[in-house]
Amino acid sequence: MTLIENVIGALGPWTWFVMGLLLLGLEVVAPGSILLWFGLSALVVGVIALVFDPGWQVLVSLFLVLSIVSLLIGRRMMLKLASETGDPGLNQRGSRYIGREFTLQKPLREGAGNLSIDDTIWRITGPDLPAGTKVRVDSIDGVRLVVSPAD
Repeated sequence: MTLIENVIGALGPWTWFVMGLLLLGLEVVAPGSILLWFGLSALVVGVIALVFDPGWQVLVSLFLVLSIVSLLIGRRMMLKLASETGDPGLNQRGSRYIGREFTLQKPLREGAGNLSIDDTIWRITGPDLPAGTKVRVDSIDGVRLVVSPAD
């Protein structure tokens, strides 16, 4: 008997449940959504082994096929989910302020100044304006917000 036959023979169909839970546990320790699909495939093979009791060669083959199919489908699903739930302004926080209006705390002189938004002080560019003027953020230029007087 080979090693695989000995291991599967010792626990029978429960081998697949143990392997599935082990792989799911490893997914928690080393996340990356790879071991998840192998663990789920092992659990499915465990259910099939309990119900139908095919030979170990069929179970191993079924595990390999299910693992590859579930990995491909799962990765495609994860990529689609990531693209739908992502934050498009994550790397350009200033883009979140475009179109919003704020009041200048300090005057805008020589085309440059600062604007306090929430707990952040932003560098701004725009026409010279006195303190207390309402401004609208029109765009971003690098790390600076480009403002104009609000109507």
